[in-house]
Amino acid sequence: MTQTELFQALKSIGFPVAYGEFSSQVTPPFITYQFANSNDLIADNINYVSIENFQVELYTAKKDLAAEQKVQDKLKELGLPYRKFETFLDEEKVYQILYEVQLIGG
Repeated sequence: MTQTELFQALKSIGFPVAYGEFSSQVTPPFITYQFANSNDLIADNINYVSIENFQVELYTAKKDLAAEQKVQDKLKELGLPYRKFETFLDEEKVYQILYEVQLIGG
C-alpha cells in the first residue's frame, strides 16, 4: 500500500482528512495522518523492503466509540495492524486517538 492509497482509504471513512494539518479550522471529527519514520528491511547493505511507519490521528469533540470503530474497521479492511493510543488535549478540548500503522513495500 502506498501513502496515496492510505489517504484515499481514510477519506472513504467520511471524515475530513489531511496530511499533517488542515490549512483552515475543521470541526471534529476529523483525521490527520503523517509519516513518522522508516524501519526498512536491510539486506546486503541495501534497503531491501520499504517499511514506512505512519501515525493516523482521529480527533473528536467527545469520546466517540462509533468514530473510532469506523477507523479501526477501515484499518482492518486494509489489512493494516495497528497500535492505538488515546489522550485528551486540554488546550484544544478534543480527544486524540492515535493509530500507528506500517506500510510495507509501498
